Amino acid sequence: MSANSADMAAELEVVLVKAGRTKIRYPATLLADDGTRVSVRAPWAGEGVRDFGFVRFEPGDVFTEHYWRDRWYAVKEVRAGDGTLKGWYCDITRPAVRSGAELVVEDLDLDLWVSGDGKDVLRLDEDEFAASGLAGREPEAAAAARSALDELEALARAEGLTGLV
Repeated sequence: MSANSADMAAELEVVLVKAGRTKIRYPATLLADDGTRVSVRAPWAGEGVRDFGFVRFEPGDVFTEHYWRDRWYAVKEVRAGDGTLKGWYCDITRPAVRSGAELVVEDLDLDLWVSGDGKDVLRLDEDEFAASGLAGREPEAAAAARSALDELEALARAEGLTGLV
């Protein structure tokens, strides 16, 4: 589904599903939908501050999020309230599904963080992914998830993620 000019100011609700349950849902402004990639912008939707040690997500942060219908990841550019680039948080997901005003994305536990200067590229939550049991239940999906993480890491280390989004 691609968006026409009347849809561009539309609000979407992003629904993040994990292990078959809705983890979080939040409103976002639709920036673009070309039929393959859906881009939205939303403020930090979490409660309060979340400090990962390598980055803090906090009220005032703005996320420009890119989801693909044909890729197993989402890339989220994270900026502080003053516009300073914090970096990119990448979720390994099943391909996104947009239905009307809902964008549903299934999180597969693996993540990648790339700092704003591109110097730090961190693979995250590989232990959670292993514990999820996806490899035993759906080996092809698990392989696609690992491949997506490898692809994003290679892109981040070679040329950064700016060209991807």
